[in-house]
Amino acid sequence: MTLARIFDLAFGNIGRFFKEISFRKEERGPVSWSFVGTLLLVLVYGLIMLFSASYSTGYYRKGGDIYYFIKPQVIVAVIGIAMMFIISNINYRSLRHMQWYLYALTLALLVLALFSEPQNGCYRWVYLFGSSLQPSELAKFSTILGISCWADAHYEQRGGFVHGILGPLLPLVPYVFLLYKEPHNSAIILLILIAGTMLFCGGIGLRWLLPVGAVGAAALVYMLTSQDNYVQQRLGAWGLTSGGDEEVLYQTQQSLYSIASGGLTGLGIGNSRQKHLWLPEATNDFIFSVLCEELGFVGALLCIALFAALIIQGIFIALRCPDYFGTMLGIGIMAQIAWQTFCHIGVVTATLPNTGISLPFFSSGGTSLLILLCEMGVMLSISRAGNARALAQRRREQEELARRMNGGTARRTYRRNPV
Repeated sequence: MTLARIFDLAFGNIGRFFKEISFRKEERGPVSWSFVGTLLLVLVYGLIMLFSASYSTGYYRKGGDIYYFIKPQVIVAVIGIAMMFIISNINYRSLRHMQWYLYALTLALLVLALFSEPQNGCYRWVYLFGSSLQPSELAKFSTILGISCWADAHYEQRGGFVHGILGPLLPLVPYVFLLYKEPHNSAIILLILIAGTMLFCGGIGLRWLLPVGAVGAAALVYMLTSQDNYVQQRLGAWGLTSGGDEEVLYQTQQSLYSIASGGLTGLGIGNSRQKHLWLPEATNDFIFSVLCEELGFVGALLCIALFAALIIQGIFIALRCPDYFGTMLGIGIMAQIAWQTFCHIGVVTATLPNTGISLPFFSSGGTSLLILLCEMGVMLSISRAGNARALAQRRREQEELARRMNGGTARRTYRRNPV
């Protein structure tokens, strides 16, 4: 391999990224403002609920600071919205050139997390410049981008085993291994669900998907259940095995007490009783329980309806994209939000075993919120391309209609008999 080739592999894609970063004039349409409106409603709803769920914990455990959790979240939200609109002006196709850089960065951060200070016995955080971040959040988007790039580059061969299954899934193996060592089982499950959804919706290796999925599921179950009895304790608390963890069982019980207390209309915003140190992780993994207690079934239904509207609009944006890469990218992003929302609600209602999965745009966590809003910027970039194509198509149809009408008038004028 020549020196020029090595240099191109290392730095060439950076130049190609900046060369392709801007939309051509005919490809740059307006953003989908209905999607933006729904997103802002979800975000504001989430910030209100986070403050309501967190002020008690901040007061009792953070030196009386009731704004301990909400202040950084609001700051990240403002920064994230600004970045969302900046990214919406970037041509999403240019992201293809950043795939391997992002993959390498994510791997480095996941390795670094294993040597960082643990929290509750888990090595999930990296501490840099006085702040912390979770590399697993970056791994989700890296997985989405990687599968989208592979599927687009091997579109014609996507039905085979090598290009349809092995190629897109092989880069996930290091992610899964490093997340297993943290351990971060919920992130592993989400990565697999996102990848499986993208392969299925993209028509990639469909004839191989079921047998490979069955083998992968069996391997995943074995890997998780053999991990120092950690998962068995959570399954036991769910009632599937004996010897459940009493702390996990207590958390699930308190969550159900919280939901049951809400009834139809709830106790009122700010009036939750369980958040006063009865319900563990009320600001993150169990924030939906507090929402149900304070706003009742009506508030929970509104929350689910807003997420459903956001996901459906996002899917339509993805399907309207003029190219396969953008469609796959949009489906992956919306699959992340859909699965994360489903799993969070499933855990707090004891429908699924207890595992730490945050609720998008609601749960406390600056890394998650910032990356989610950046992903929404990518969705808006995709919407620009789709809307530009729709406007161009509508313009051509109007011109064709005008041409036919003018042509018909001319023929009718020509056939008139002179007076």
